[in-house]
Amino acid sequence: MVDVIEIQTHTQSLYEITGQLQSLVHSSGIEQGLCSLLIQHTSASLLVQENADPSAQHDLERWFNRLVPEHDPIYTHTIEGPDDMPSHVKSALTTTTLSIPVMNGKLALGTWQGVFLWEHRHRGSRRRVVVHIGR
Repeated sequence: MVDVIEIQTHTQSLYEITGQLQSLVHSSGIEQGLCSLLIQHTSASLLVQENADPSAQHDLERWFNRLVPEHDPIYTHTIEGPDDMPSHVKSALTTTTLSIPVMNGKLALGTWQGVFLWEHRHRGSRRRVVVHIGR
């Protein structure tokens, strides 16, 4: 089964998509298999991260913003604004694909794990994630 989920982002932040993915896994009827994801953008990424305490997500964002600052004079790709090139770097340092096992009809995530779309731009955008669920 292949599907696309769309997530409207509003600002630079992590957006949890675990529930949407779990709904797709459930509707697929697959009990044992693999859920593969691809975000179709170069300024956002995907990750598995703690979903119990939002401060972990906040700290991660702050750390990445310090690691990859805006207005760095090394950037030449600046026509789309000061957050665009850092968003490409952040996307390259994280990932645009994920593979999560499906066990007993559910994503095989740990107790405190969730799946997130990580928007790296300040302005919102409609992001597309291709989801393949198979045996």
